[in-house]
Amino acid sequence: MKEITRRKFIIVSTLAAGFAIAVQPISAQVINTNTQGLVAGEVKIPVEDGEIPAYRAMPATGANFPVVLVVQEIFGVHQHLQDICRRFAKLGYLAIAPELFARQGDVSQMNDIQEIIAKVVSKVPDAQVMSDLDATVNWAQKSSKGNINKLGITGFCWGGRIVWMYAAYSPRVKAGVAWYGRLVGDSTSLTPKHPIDIAPYLKAPVLGLYGGKDDGIPTDTVERMRQALKGGNSGSEIVLYPDAPHGFFADYRPSYRKEQAEDGWKRLQTWFKEHGVG
Repeated sequence: MKEITRRKFIIVSTLAAGFAIAVQPISAQVINTNTQGLVAGEVKIPVEDGEIPAYRAMPATGANFPVVLVVQEIFGVHQHLQDICRRFAKLGYLAIAPELFARQGDVSQMNDIQEIIAKVVSKVPDAQVMSDLDATVNWAQKSSKGNINKLGITGFCWGGRIVWMYAAYSPRVKAGVAWYGRLVGDSTSLTPKHPIDIAPYLKAPVLGLYGGKDDGIPTDTVERMRQALKGGNSGSEIVLYPDAPHGFFADYRPSYRKEQAEDGWKRLQTWFKEHGVG
């Protein structure tokens, strides 16, 4: 009975079908990656208080795949994040995107970004996220065909910030790639530290991909992060695309910038291979 009671805290038990309501209509340039030659679909990750849903994609044949954690934007693990997992799988990775808002609410059914932030995103503790990502790594090792000695992490927007934080938190991470994640912020009980705070202490190398026209992440904070990273020895780097806005990798939104997105994706692959993820 106790187990059933605890499981009630998991609000989202299955992943969104299609795209989150808040991001529609979807751009005509959206990328659709097929599942040919892949094992792809929803899985359940055991966590402390039940199970959270996740999307997993990997090659249909073989084993011992390098593992990439794919961390969501504020819109949850909707179609775009699932497609990114399939892109990784086509490259020979086991990619997995856990629904990290599962306890706080179903953002896929909310039609307003401010509502998503106020009702869900602002209530997600970093400690919970770190624990869930640990659980996801353990699942990839035990229940799938992942080689967690080759563990990487990438994330976008909200997930970009999490990349920096998890790379500092987990000694198992070999490398990370953060796409336009916030670097500075107020210290709160849920988010006590931010990337700027942990930059000198990073052990794993993180590649930050940022846009010079990002209204939410001023370039001065990007430069401050660059300087903070110089105080450590992680080998982390930041690339700033001068004309790119926030969300330049999001091919389903008007913010998409094909040239910068493709360049960033190539840099990601090189970064992972150079640092033991692949």
